[in-house]
Amino acid sequence: MTETQRRIGFLVCLVTIVLAVLDMQIVSAATVPIVRDLDPDHGIDKIPWLVSAFSLASAAVLPLYGKLCDVLGAKRVFLGAVGAFLVGSALCGAAQSIGQLIAARAVQGIGAGGLMSVTMVVIAQLRGPGEKDAKGAGMGGIVAGGGMAVGPWIGGVLADHASWRWIFYVNLPLGLAVLTLAAVVLKLPRHTRQHRIDFLGAGLAAAFSTALLLVTEWGGKQYAWSSPQIVALSLASVATLGLFLRRQATAAEPILPLSMFRVRELRWGFAIQGLMGAAMVGSMYYVMVYLQVARGVASSSAGLYLLPMAVGMTAVGIASAKLAERGWAERTFAIAGSAVAVVAFLLLATLDTDTSLWLLRTDLLLVGMGFGLLLGQLIQLVQEAAPRHQLGVATTGIRFFQTLGTAVGAALFGTLITRLYDGPGPLASLTGAARTAGTESYVSALDAVFLCGAVLMAVCLVLAILLPTSRPAPGTPEPVREPATV
Repeated sequence: MTETQRRIGFLVCLVTIVLAVLDMQIVSAATVPIVRDLDPDHGIDKIPWLVSAFSLASAAVLPLYGKLCDVLGAKRVFLGAVGAFLVGSALCGAAQSIGQLIAARAVQGIGAGGLMSVTMVVIAQLRGPGEKDAKGAGMGGIVAGGGMAVGPWIGGVLADHASWRWIFYVNLPLGLAVLTLAAVVLKLPRHTRQHRIDFLGAGLAAAFSTALLLVTEWGGKQYAWSSPQIVALSLASVATLGLFLRRQATAAEPILPLSMFRVRELRWGFAIQGLMGAAMVGSMYYVMVYLQVARGVASSSAGLYLLPMAVGMTAVGIASAKLAERGWAERTFAIAGSAVAVVAFLLLATLDTDTSLWLLRTDLLLVGMGFGLLLGQLIQLVQEAAPRHQLGVATTGIRFFQTLGTAVGAALFGTLITRLYDGPGPLASLTGAARTAGTESYVSALDAVFLCGAVLMAVCLVLAILLPTSRPAPGTPEPVREPATV
C-alpha cells in the first residue's frame, strides 16, 4: 500500500469504530420516542432488550471474529462485518414493532462485534515495515472511548430534532462509504495455509458469554439473585466456561489458545482491560444517574457532562501517541493511567447533593485522562506481544474481556446500590423531606460505587507494575526458571 492508501485506510478504520461505539450507546437516549411510536402500551418493558440484544450478539461472536481474521485475513472479515452492520442498521430503521427492532439490533450487534475488534487488527496491519504505529492503536482506542462518552448526547439530539429512525439510517451512507473505500484501498496479508476453525469452541464461548451477560442483566432486576432463572443461568455459565476451557486445551486450533496466557503482557493486559471495563460503567452510567437523581438534570442534558471525559481521553490519547513514538513504553502509560484513574474515582467518591458541578466536570476530565492513557496503549501492548499468526485472536480477546468486565461491573454496582440504599421508600415516589433523605441515601450508595471503581483501578495499577520492563520477541513465552541448587 502507498502512504496515501494507508492514511485513507486508517481514516476508514476510525470512522468504523465511531459507527460501532455510537450505536452501542446512542439508543439509550431515544427510548421514549421509540416506545411512543412502536408500542406505547407495553413497549417500555421490552426496552432493555434493545441494548441487551446488541451487546449479547456482539460479545458472542468476538472470539470467532478473531480466529477468522487469522484464518481468512482481516480484510475479508472486515468487509463482512461492515456488511452485516449495515443490514442490521437498515432493518432497525425500517422496524414496525419493538420485536422487529430487537431482532434487527441483534443482527446489527453481530456486525458491530467485528467493527469494534477486527478494525483494530486492520489498523495493526496498516503499519509500514518496521513501524511501531503507536498512533494507530492509540487513536483507535481513544475514538472508541470518546464515542462511549458522547453517544448518549448525540442520540438525544437526533431523537429531539429528527425521527428516532435516523439514529440507524445515518449509518447507511457512512457505512457504504467505508465499505467501498475499504474494498478498493485495503491491501492486507492473506493466508494461504489451510486452517481448521474450532466452531465448537466458538459456540461454547458464545454460550458462556450469553449466559453470563443474561445473569448480569437480569439478576436483581427482573429476577431475584436466588430465583431459579438466575441460578440456572449461573450454573450454565460455569458449565459452559468449563467445557470451553477443556475444548481450548484439546482442540487442534483453539479459538482462544490458552498458550497466550503464558505471555505476561497478554495475561495482565486482558485482566487490566476487563477491570477497566467494569470501572467505566461506574464512571459513565452512574455519573448520569447522579446528575438526574440528585441534581435534577434532564436526561438529554446529562450527556453533555460526559464531554470533559471525552476531551480528556482524546487529548491524552494524542499526547501519549506522540510520547510512544519517542520511546515511552506501554507499561509506563498503564501505570500512569491507572494511578490517575484511582485519584479521579476517589474524588468522585466525595460527591454530595450540593457538590459543585464544575468540580464534577473536573473529576470526569481526570477520569478521561486516566482511561485515555490506558485504552489504546493496552491494545498496542497486546498486539506487539502476541504471535503474528494470532494477532486477530489477541486483539478480539482484549475486547472480549472488556465486554465481560463491563457486564460484571454493571451487576456488581447495581447490587451494591440496592443493598446500601436505605431511604424511606422507593426514590421515585418520595416527596418533601422524605425525598431529601432518600436522595442523600442514594448519593451515599453512589459514592460506594465510585469507591469500588477506585479499588478496581488500584488493582489495575498493581497489574501494570507487574508488566515486564522489557519485551522479548513477540509471542515468546516466559522462561521456566529451574529451582536453585545448593
